Amino acid sequence: MSLGGLFVETSKSHGVGSTATLDFLVREGQIRADAVVRRVEPSRGLGLKFTAVSKEDRPRLAALIASYSFAGIHRSRP
Repeated sequence: MSLGGLFVETSKSHGVGSTATLDFLVREGQIRADAVVRRVEPSRGLGLKFTAVSKEDRPRLAALIASYSFAGIHRSRP
C-alpha cells in the first residue's frame, strides 16, 4: 500500500481499467477511495491505483501508511 494505490489479494478477476470504490474502516478512521485496476495477476490479485481520495480522508490514509511503514510491515507495490 502507498499513497498511489495498493495490491489486493483476490481470486476474482477484473479487467485492467475496471473501477472500484474502496471503503476502509481502520484505527485511523474511515477512508474512502476510488481506484482503477492497473495490473492483474491471475489467481493472486489486483494492483489498484487510487484515482480519488477526499481531502478529509487523505490525512487518515497517510497515517495508515505511516503506521505500516513504522511497524516495518512489508508493503506490496501498487
